[in-house]
Amino acid sequence: MQDGNISPLSADTVSAPVDSGERRSGPEADVVSTHVLVAEEQVQKLRELSRRTRIAQSEYLREAVEDLLAKYGRNGGTP
Repeated sequence: MQDGNISPLSADTVSAPVDSGERRSGPEADVVSTHVLVAEEQVQKLRELSRRTRIAQSEYLREAVEDLLAKYGRNGGTP
């Protein structure tokens, strides 16, 4: 997403997250790269929010994942 390229896949294509296997070293050693498909409109809104607030898109996405885990339980349980 950072390079600004738009995926040729349609927004209604459903795909499970893919672990690319990329691992970072250093203080963020437990961070992994993953790939998800997001509707183009949502990507544009996220980019604009990131630009306005100067907060990285990745930070917003990590926050969203934390919110979902809190909502549905860290073990994948139902609310």
